[in-house]
This record gives sequence, structure tokens and C-alpha cells, in this order.
Amino acid sequence: MKNKIQELLEEVQQFNANALDDIEAFRIKFLGSKGIVKELFADFKQVEAASKKEIGQALNELRTQATEKVNALKSSSSPLNKQPKEEIDFTRPEQPVSLGARHPISIVKNQIIDVFSRIGFTVSEGPEIEDDWHNFTALNLPEYHPARDMQDTFFIEKDPDVLLRTHTSSVQVRYMEEHKPPIRTISPGRVFRNEDISARAHCIFHQVEGLYIDTDVSFADLKQTLLYFTKEMFGKSKIRLRPSYFPFTEPSAEVDIYWGLKTETDYRITKGTGWLEIMGCGMVDPNVLRNADIDPEKYSGFAFGMGIERIAMLLYQIPDIRMFYENDVRFLEQFKSVI
Repeated sequence: MKNKIQELLEEVQQFNANALDDIEAFRIKFLGSKGIVKELFADFKQVEAASKKEIGQALNELRTQATEKVNALKSSSSPLNKQPKEEIDFTRPEQPVSLGARHPISIVKNQIIDVFSRIGFTVSEGPEIEDDWHNFTALNLPEYHPARDMQDTFFIEKDPDVLLRTHTSSVQVRYMEEHKPPIRTISPGRVFRNEDISARAHCIFHQVEGLYIDTDVSFADLKQTLLYFTKEMFGKSKIRLRPSYFPFTEPSAEVDIYWGLKTETDYRITKGTGWLEIMGCGMVDPNVLRNADIDPEKYSGFAFGMGIERIAMLLYQIPDIRMFYENDVRFLEQFKSVI
């Protein structure tokens, strides 16, 4: 039996074929239910005990080599492997590269930064995880102040002194602590508030807040700065300031621009009035200056803040704030042409 197995091993090693029919016939001959290997294993029962180990190893080797031979020949004879290789035409122009697009939030933020940088405002940034002092107390919101209820806060690990910042005014406090007047800076960044998500509100959004502190700064300076911004950003030259309340400014105001009533969309977004609220502002409260070791008898200043999402929704007529965060490629590709 040993000699027979050796002859069969040589036959397996020498066999070669390209046609699938020939390969299948070879498989049936050696590995089929009535094939040579099956018959040899049946005869193996009659082999003497002393030779069983040697003969058994030879039989297993025969079965293994026959199986590998069939698999190798079938793989090399696959129609996929026989397809002619496509020749590369080096004279053809290359495929266009699909370019990405800036996110509309980034586009509008950069536009706002550019507008204010032309009149001397620098950009300042700070941490998103803040402490109570910079986010509330230094901004004239001491503990238990009722105005704290205006902002639903995310606290970290139930620690009342560690939180996600609710506005970028905290960056302004840090900037005042580290720099002496004159100060002229804007603070763009992401902020967090524990609010229900809807078409007009989100628990995560972006702000740009501005701060100007120097000697003899007046409310007239604030108004002219905001008028310049609305002209550059929206092309609108008519604004109004309505009295409002913010703990860190006094007096405080809401800023509206006259959007107009030329189209049906204008009627819808302005509720038929033609006016749109875009930001809050005011003169920096003397207590805030004192908390930052700035003498309110010598210096005064103004501050303002706006939501970037709100500005983007106005500029691009986006009806739902949630679209900024869904990463829908169909939505984002609309901004490919915008730098």
C-alpha cells in the first residue's frame, strides 16, 4: 500500500489542467465519495498495526496534497483571473478630486472675525470647562442671584464649581485678568446650555462676544461699532437698540436690524415687522471691571454677544438649527463655493 500511495502522490504533483471540467474530474477521482482516497482509507483497516502510523501519515498527506492541488487549479482558472488587464491611457485627464467644504458655522465665524479685525479687535479663546468664578460670579452673578436661572447649566460630576461654560463671556473675564486696558477683543467659541432641542434651539451652539475697554468709552461708540458690523455683515444700515437686562452690562440693550419686507421670506422671518433681533449688548458693569482689577473710575467699556448659528440661519435662510449638527452631506455640499 505504501508504494501505491507514493505513486498516487507523484500523480497528484504532476497533474495540471486549465479547464474546470478536467479539474473537477480530477477532484472526483481522488476526493469524491467513491474516490481513491476514500477507498484507501477503507483498506487502511486491514493494515498491520506496526505499519499503521506510517501508512496513515502517507494517506493524510495524499488527501492534503490532492485538496490543495484542486483549490490552486480552480483559483488560477477562475474567469476573474482570466480577464485581460486594462491598459492605462496616460493621455487621459485625471479624475477630478472631490473637494470638501467649510462648515457654515466656520464660514460665518470667520466672516465675523474678519469684520471686527479690520477695526482692531483681536481674537481670544478660553476653556470650555469653566469654574463658577469666571462663568458667573466675576460677571456680576453672585451665588443665588436670580439671573443664574436665565441659563440652564451643565455641571461636571455634580460639582457646583465646575461646569460647561454657558457663554464666552468667561473668556472675556480671563482676558481682562491677564491684560490691562486698552482692551479690544472678540471671543468666538462653543457654549453649552441644558435646553430642549428644537428647530430654533440646541443644547450646543456657538457665540461671538466682543469687549472694548478704554478711557472715555461711551454708548455712542458701541452703537457706531454695531452699525459698522451690520453694514459689513448684512449690508443693512438701519439698526435699533431696545432696552434689556444683562447682569454684566448696565445699561443693556437688544440689537435689531431692519431686514425689510421685500419677499415672503422676509415677512415670515420678521413676523411681518421687518425687524430682526441679532444680538445683545451694553456698557460693562463697573462691578465686572472691579472683579478683573480694572478701575471703573478711570476706564469704561462696552460688550456685545451674538449666536453664530442665528447669524448663519439669517444669511443662508436655514430653517432648522439641527441641520448644523446632523452632518448631512447633501446640506454641507451647498457651501462648497463659499470660502
